[in-house]
Amino acid sequence: MLGWAVTFLVIALIAALFGFGGIASASAGIAQIIFFVFIALFVIAMIMRAVRGRPPV
Repeated sequence: MLGWAVTFLVIALIAALFGFGGIASASAGIAQIIFFVFIALFVIAMIMRAVRGRPPV
């Protein structure tokens, strides 16, 4: 999921470089949403792992 966020960020940067403002804005927004979803799922996974009592790897 983090790879998708980076991909959309790169697309946004390239689109902004060539002057495509609408595409750059949309790609940056998608990248931001995917990144925050990734962070939320990561935190939930860490909490669930701590609750189950497994030691960290």
